[in-house]
Amino acid sequence: MIIGFVIWSLVALIFVGISIWARNAKEAVGFFAGVRPPEVKDVKKYNHSVSGLWLVYAVLLEGLGVPFLFLEQNSAWFVIPYLGVVVITIGLIVAYNIILAKNQ
Repeated sequence: MIIGFVIWSLVALIFVGISIWARNAKEAVGFFAGVRPPEVKDVKKYNHSVSGLWLVYAVLLEGLGVPFLFLEQNSAWFVIPYLGVVVITIGLIVAYNIILAKNQ
C-alpha cells in the first residue's frame, strides 16, 4: 500500500502548497471554490489564519494516511482514515467560519 500512501501524501502536499500561497497573498484569499473572497478588516491576519488552517489540515491528513503503510490491501481498518477525513473536513469548515467571524 506504499502507492496509496504516496498518493495520499501528494494530496497533503497540495494543501501545504495552498497554505504557502495563502500566506504570501496580497489580497484576501478565497476558501470555497467559486466564491469571491470576503471583505475583511485585516487582510494579512486573515490570510495568515487561513494559511495556518490549511497547514493544520495537511498535517492531520498526512497523519491519517499513515495506516496505508501498515495495513494490508482491502483491510476493514481503512474505514478509520476515510472517516477521519470526513471529521477533519467538517472541522476545517467550522474553523474557517470562526476565522471569518473574527475578521469581519
